[in-house]
Amino acid sequence: MADHQMQENIPNVWTKFILKDVNFVDLMLRRITNVLIVANPYDAFMLEDDGRIEEKIYNEYMGLGLRYPPMFIQVSTIEEAKTVLASTQIDLVICMPGNADNDAFTVAHAVKDKFPDIPCVVLTPFSHGITRRMKDEDLSIFDYVFCWLGNTNLILSIIKLIEDKMNLEHDVEEAGVQMLLLVEDSIRYYSSILPNLYNYILQQSKNFATEALNRHAATMRMRGRPKVVLARTYNEAIEIYERYKENCLGVISDVRFPLSMKQPSEVALAGATTDEKDAEAGFKLLETIRAEDEYLPLVMESAETSNRERAEKEGFKFVDKNSKMLSVELRHLMEEHMGFGDFIFRNPNTHEEVMRVRNLKELQDNIFTIPNDSMLYHVERNHMSRWLCARAIFPVSSFLKHVTWHELQDIDTHRQIIFDAIVKYRHMKNIGVVAEFDRVRFDRYAHFARIGDGSLGGKGRGLAFLDNVVKMHPEFNQYEKVKVQIPKTVVLCTDVFDQFMENNNLYELALSDASDEEILAAFLKAQLPDSYRDDFLTLFEATCSPIAVRSSSLLEDSHYQPFAGIYSTYMIPYLEDREQMLYMMAAAIKAVYASVFYKESKVYMTATRNVIDQEKMAVILQEVVGKTYGNHYYPNVSGVLRSINYYPVNNEKAEEGIASLALGLGKYIVDGGQTLRVSPYHPNHVLQLSRNDFAMRDTQNHFYALDMTRSGTDFKVDDGFNIKKLEIKDAIEDNSLHFIASTYDVNDRRIRDTHLGNGPKIISFAGILQYDVIPLPEILRMSMRYGEEAMRRPVEIEFACNINTDRTAEFYLLQIRPIVDSKQMLEENIEEIPTEQCLLRSNNSLGHGISEDVCDVVYVKYAEEYNAGNNPQVALDIETINDKFLIEGKNYVLVGPGRWGSSEPWLGVPVKWANISAAKVIVEVALKNYNVDPSQGTHFFQNLTSFGVGYFMIDTNHPEEGSIIRKDMLDAMPAIEETEYVRHVRFERPLKVMMDGKKQVGVILRS
Repeated sequence: MADHQMQENIPNVWTKFILKDVNFVDLMLRRITNVLIVANPYDAFMLEDDGRIEEKIYNEYMGLGLRYPPMFIQVSTIEEAKTVLASTQIDLVICMPGNADNDAFTVAHAVKDKFPDIPCVVLTPFSHGITRRMKDEDLSIFDYVFCWLGNTNLILSIIKLIEDKMNLEHDVEEAGVQMLLLVEDSIRYYSSILPNLYNYILQQSKNFATEALNRHAATMRMRGRPKVVLARTYNEAIEIYERYKENCLGVISDVRFPLSMKQPSEVALAGATTDEKDAEAGFKLLETIRAEDEYLPLVMESAETSNRERAEKEGFKFVDKNSKMLSVELRHLMEEHMGFGDFIFRNPNTHEEVMRVRNLKELQDNIFTIPNDSMLYHVERNHMSRWLCARAIFPVSSFLKHVTWHELQDIDTHRQIIFDAIVKYRHMKNIGVVAEFDRVRFDRYAHFARIGDGSLGGKGRGLAFLDNVVKMHPEFNQYEKVKVQIPKTVVLCTDVFDQFMENNNLYELALSDASDEEILAAFLKAQLPDSYRDDFLTLFEATCSPIAVRSSSLLEDSHYQPFAGIYSTYMIPYLEDREQMLYMMAAAIKAVYASVFYKESKVYMTATRNVIDQEKMAVILQEVVGKTYGNHYYPNVSGVLRSINYYPVNNEKAEEGIASLALGLGKYIVDGGQTLRVSPYHPNHVLQLSRNDFAMRDTQNHFYALDMTRSGTDFKVDDGFNIKKLEIKDAIEDNSLHFIASTYDVNDRRIRDTHLGNGPKIISFAGILQYDVIPLPEILRMSMRYGEEAMRRPVEIEFACNINTDRTAEFYLLQIRPIVDSKQMLEENIEEIPTEQCLLRSNNSLGHGISEDVCDVVYVKYAEEYNAGNNPQVALDIETINDKFLIEGKNYVLVGPGRWGSSEPWLGVPVKWANISAAKVIVEVALKNYNVDPSQGTHFFQNLTSFGVGYFMIDTNHPEEGSIIRKDMLDAMPAIEETEYVRHVRFERPLKVMMDGKKQVGVILRS
């Protein structure tokens, strides 16, 4: 039966379940940190010098992966003990019987009288003399009495036993932590058994901590290990069991022990018999428990071998206390029946092993191949739930515990339910966590992992942050047909970059004045460590999609100085030839590393007053969002979302934000392509679609896709060398315009909101904006709101979305970065400033604040008739002038027609940011014969706001709107420098730049 068919047959109660995550940080909150040992000088010497107790305990803790080893304070007299207790927070007192000046019982009385809540434990060597002495002592003042034979493992066990007792109730209620009940009144035996039990359980917890996704999570996960509870009478055991029976992994019980502790003197050392002990107590206890739970593992231990036959006849496991293999036999029983160790699927008839799984992923991978009879045997006995409990996978174990064979007698359905629960749990655990990459565990259900121990870089941090935002707000995934997430991601941390640079001796060339092409060639010849080969292959198998190799430098997208679009991002196609794909991956990583040292990057560093050799590069390896269409790969929707709308129209508000939507890869938006501008709060009012001529003229007419046939390693400085520019007609052939395109009906001269029919296609996104095919506006609003709340400032978010023909969708958050917003206060109303004081005024401006440190204006010599064919030369002239300003450390006002930074020369001057990085204000002028819409590039705008650069749009065609520029004044001034196309003039006194970001108005005042 296919998975989806099987799922349709599973009752909703077993499929519509929610797993609640466990916060391991909230477990084991009460710790023993300071231990006071009261011993005579000889015993103190034995502990400190011969026993080296502190060193050994520390080594025990470290060896078992435990943190916070306790500190030990040793004293020899009661007076010394009182002094320490009065001045130091002591969590446990250990008393060792000695001479009359140091009597354990006298010390314990003194401690308990003044500090009744401090646990007291007595350690005593085993001898007939001490047995006789203790027989008549009141031991109730002690929490426990132990036999001391110099084994420091016992000290560890005492500490853990008391910590377990302190935390048991809270941890069971908080997370469903399990307990193992040990019933034993013989001091000698439990002093021997407990160290073995704890050593085994702690080692197992260290092993199952590998289920965690990183080292910190592994350490935290060990807090969920099963606790050991010691009971010394029948009544005590029954009380503990009844209280915690829903969280009991198993019971290990002696046979002969008291029913109740009527008098403290009834506790005796091993070998001492009393009339108060009940020879049947163990059987009574286990028979009572078995009547309540038919499958709970019950182990009987006894020095009387005659009890074996009866125990096994009643279905109890038996361990002989006289056996020299006692601890080994006990461990085997715990592995076999209490969920410790590997899960061994057995043949129910022969009890032979048929399959072994070591971790959760192996169980997930093999659940459908286990023989039916073996599966039935383990499901009936709830073995899998118990195994998951022992491994602290509480959400799944708790759920499966109630999916019993009595409730659901269909073995294939059980398989599917177990599989679904594991998948849901792994997905839940992956969200919001940066895992350490493990090629054994990383599969299509994995999420976000890191390779290396360095920083994730700016974009990497942003992605991890976004992932956590999604985790903290489950409402993102409240819509049944839309999955909100980040793409599957692996980050090569900055230490990998350091290793690469050092191993290949690249710094000298990289920091030189070599050309970008020379630097790239040298980096491509260098070698990445071979150890990453298998990691990359694992990533290919997990994603089964093209991989984006993205820069993530330390400075990129930082809170205070975002670097936007400065470094390279390459995309490599998904290839059946894995070796070729490996070559491309390695080349792309090295090319991204090289981009740190390109000329544009170095100029940018100078502009931001950073030092290039302090920059470190992490690299993001990420599945490309999209679908395959023949030889092309792209998503239905790419977008950039900004929580501040610098261009509100109609009833839009600045704080409602703005989104730019496009078909195809997001590079189209980055490069300033014509996108659909929409407010998530007003999706039905799109200015570009308000008139037919607007819709035909001002919407997208081409898009970008990854060329799946470009599989060579001839990487270029231009990271878009294998990105193909396609026409909308290509998308029609790909059948990728469902719900995102409208059709212009030539006959009726109207736009129909469907991609079907003849006529020009308009990328209107009507299906998702006007007809709610998917709740995109709602998801965008949540993204803005929660992103802004989490960052405590305005944000810009990149996203992409695949929309399927069945009206389901996958929405991916790709990046988040802050919009740096100036906090300067404007004391006067810009709108009231007289026009005659202005050099220029714009009623459509970007930026906020005041500056009075600019004297220079660089402007393109334009007239009513403007020839855009000269724009490439204009760009070169401006780059030359800009370089001089950088050297002088000064800024200027830049003025010109069309879009600044356009990749299309006929739309504006094709400068890159480095070519105009010294500009303080950038002005775009719309002319009568050259009326181009304002710049669209997201990175262009990001850099404007990052550096506090003002952006003014002046439309000379509509002077009644109030925007002006006194070009006549500029033309009349003497030129500091002049070319055929560009003039540079300088005012004697600084100009005053004032911008109101809320009202989108700005002025530059003459001095």
